[in-house]
Amino acid sequence: MTKDQSKERADERSQERSTVAVLGPGGVGGLLAALVARAGHRVICLAGDETARALRTDGISVRSGRFGDFTAAVEADTELREPVDACLITVKHTALDAALERVRPEVLGDGLLVPFLNGVEHPATLRARYGAARVAPAVIRVESTRTAPGVIEHGSPFAEIDLTGESVPRGRLDALAGVLAAAGPTGPIGPTVRVLDDEAATLWAKMSFLAPFALLTTRYGVPLGEVRTRHREELTALVAETAGVSRTCGGPADPAMALARYDAFPPDTKSSMQRDAEAGRPLELDAIGGALLRAADRHGVAVPVARGLVRELEDSRH
Repeated sequence: MTKDQSKERADERSQERSTVAVLGPGGVGGLLAALVARAGHRVICLAGDETARALRTDGISVRSGRFGDFTAAVEADTELREPVDACLITVKHTALDAALERVRPEVLGDGLLVPFLNGVEHPATLRARYGAARVAPAVIRVESTRTAPGVIEHGSPFAEIDLTGESVPRGRLDALAGVLAAAGPTGPIGPTVRVLDDEAATLWAKMSFLAPFALLTTRYGVPLGEVRTRHREELTALVAETAGVSRTCGGPADPAMALARYDAFPPDTKSSMQRDAEAGRPLELDAIGGALLRAADRHGVAVPVARGLVRELEDSRH
């Protein structure tokens, strides 16, 4: 089969009705579940009893400047009970172990497991449990919040997904990309989706941006605008450290570009880790800061600023 024929087959598969499970239908998972369901695919949301009942009764309501205001009917359960084409993991890293009890490997079948998780270490953990050929990591850039069970506010003018998976056949990734883009007869009506070959570069591209943003906004309890002014020197140093680690791990390393991206964000932007801290929820500190330090140690990269921030955040939680 030629490359063009393979792409045509993938495009055809993306137009077929797929069955997609969503583990954790919160801000990100709820938005994706609703968009995929609206495009005509079967969606099964996996959540606790109260949320599952609400979704079965009322579906998922989305308010979005980009995608419009709509309500999508979905199925919902407390655990996966049948094979699916793909299972999107959209819980926080702190809830991952408990959430995975809802998706037993023997029930998943040969469906793809698609983690939308912060950090860079989770693919190895999931592959050990589910098998290498099933895990297709994804990165999403979006601002979306669950205000109540089944009620989603999509606030950003964009929703972009990078899909990868070093052990997954490209045809399966292309087909899944079509589903995630909520492709309908008239074209995509959902997120912009790219399939990227380099998994390490994909994950580190997000990690190298997220780590300085999350660590500094959470450490000082201020939005990004104040970090990039009052704590500019520390931000610059941390961006350089993170870029150095990213470079050794096969990711991008352009500190100037990273700083320019921070400068372009609205000044009141907060990181999800900062919001968790404000709400008294567990922090993804180990998945982000801890993973950064472990990668630095493996490759012999000095990261004194990052190490100090992680230590201060750990101390503040005790």
